[in-house]
Amino acid sequence: MKSSRSYRLKNTIIGWSFVTVAALLIFVFYFYPMVQAFIMSLQSGRGTNLSFVGLENYARLLKDPVFLTTVKNTVIYLIIQVPVMIILALFISVLLNDKALKFKGFFRTAIFLPCVTSLVAYSVIFKYLFGQDGLVNIMLMKISLISEPIQWLTDPFWAKITIIIAITWRWTGYNMIFYLSSLQNIDHSIYEAAKIDGASPIQTFFKITIPMLKPIILFTSITSTIGTLQLFDEVMNITVGGPGNATMTISQYIYNLSFKYTPDFGYAATVSYAIVILIVIFSIIQFRVAGDKNA
Repeated sequence: MKSSRSYRLKNTIIGWSFVTVAALLIFVFYFYPMVQAFIMSLQSGRGTNLSFVGLENYARLLKDPVFLTTVKNTVIYLIIQVPVMIILALFISVLLNDKALKFKGFFRTAIFLPCVTSLVAYSVIFKYLFGQDGLVNIMLMKISLISEPIQWLTDPFWAKITIIIAITWRWTGYNMIFYLSSLQNIDHSIYEAAKIDGASPIQTFFKITIPMLKPIILFTSITSTIGTLQLFDEVMNITVGGPGNATMTISQYIYNLSFKYTPDFGYAATVSYAIVILIVIFSIIQFRVAGDKNA
């Protein structure tokens, strides 16, 4: 009995030692910076000369025209790009799951490759492709879809479209992998039974595939929402937030407040917490729409 107790005690100590190390690292690198950022959001000043101002920075958010513009831009990206990307990824994954399709490995790799390419490299390529004399305008003019070049990077509307195209191109393959792996785990006999019962491919898709993929659709929707609300690289490298803040995102505004304008780290931390609040709000909405009672 003694040896059994000592053995269990030893295992408990070893187990807690592993958990303690991991918990300590999470606290140091995740929770402590979050708390420090919140404390900083209650301060204001130039550079590191900060003084406590309470909730003044949060009140300032509602009256800051640049911040409100960045929120509007980011939400536009979110409500357009995320649904388009999710639907496109789902459609592609269903096509690539077809057993009769040849060269599936090639197509899967080709569609997934954009999400592992360098953010800066692909942003620069998009900047040249969608320039006034870029390949996109040349091709559209050659097939007579347009009579003059579209100002993809200098017109507020088309600049937003360019950013949406860029992030959709990059992240569709990433979401496709989740759907594809889930589709391969669905028992094929379910589809065979539906076929015997006379279900059409469209009925099968909406009555079997979509319900079976519901948890993955919710997961990819939330992760895509978080990624879009934190969007920075594409905007910074393709349009630099222009023209006239028409494409600037919340994350880019945080960067500008910290490093481009006169440094105001307190207000930048406040804007960062605005992203956290938006992520929580949109995540709860998605859980509710998905019918998750634990949200």
